[in-house]
Amino acid sequence: MSQLQNRSVTLRGLEVFDALVSTGSLNEAARRLGLSPSAASQQLKNLEDVLGEELVDRSRRPLAPTPAGRAYLVHARQALMHLRQGAIELSLKDLGRLRSLEIGYIDDFDGEVMPRLAVSLAEMLPNCDMTIVTGPSHLLLEDLAQRRAELAIAARAPELPEGLVELPLLRDPFVLAVPRGFLPAAPESIGALDRLPLLRYEKSQLIGRQVAAHLKRLRLEPQSRIEIDSNQAMFGLVASGAGWAISTPLGYLRARRFHGQVDVHPLPFAKFSRTISLFHHSDWNEEISGIIGEKLRAILKTVVVEPGQAAMPWLGDALSVLSD
Repeated sequence: MSQLQNRSVTLRGLEVFDALVSTGSLNEAARRLGLSPSAASQQLKNLEDVLGEELVDRSRRPLAPTPAGRAYLVHARQALMHLRQGAIELSLKDLGRLRSLEIGYIDDFDGEVMPRLAVSLAEMLPNCDMTIVTGPSHLLLEDLAQRRAELAIAARAPELPEGLVELPLLRDPFVLAVPRGFLPAAPESIGALDRLPLLRYEKSQLIGRQVAAHLKRLRLEPQSRIEIDSNQAMFGLVASGAGWAISTPLGYLRARRFHGQVDVHPLPFAKFSRTISLFHHSDWNEEISGIIGEKLRAILKTVVVEPGQAAMPWLGDALSVLSD
């Protein structure tokens, strides 16, 4: 206790510790924070001296936290999250000039993401009239390109309309969804699915086109009779035993009512993923979009990445929040 009273835990020390655990490398942690390796090493040593504990096992490669370090990391990351959130909120309070805002978003964010974002923005932009609408990615990007909206949260398109800027938010890997008990374990080949047809997302949607293009690249032609434009209907049909589907963790988490009737496995062929991003015009206020992007990343980590990895631990970092 006397050590903590005589010396203080610094923000930079917490940032170095967090970055080192994330990267497993002191040099990479220093690079990420814009420090020299020696300065980063000194910050870590100072933090360990204040706490009176070794936080990192330096005998391992990649570097890893000690048991004490793992315990402290939980608190360190919570502190950093609150400090960063506070900085975002202070920045937003200076944006009183914003009087109207229209945001379009994909319906995968209906459940928890957009309600949380809307409440947060309403609190921080009390003088702003907001319109929040949902739609498929290709129409949201079209509306944005035609300046019928200021922001769009959508899946990345193969070709971005001219004049739009992208802030990546989430890597959402594709997974296999089958009726509960249809397979005894994750299949090793697509042949294990031959007894049921593939349920496809409608090809006007970006997700449908991406799945179709990937299967074509792999020269896979599973039998398929039904195309669907609704995620809920897709998982409802899988739950009923009508077929199997190629979807994503985001789609699975949103279809919570069907979790007891659907099994999710890794794909039995080459992996691929989609990217969900925040889009705006190049002449729009980058400060505002950056703040909203950071807010969304924090929400996605809590309501998508962490529960998704808990439900499907085999995903690992394939499901993850993305930085700029």
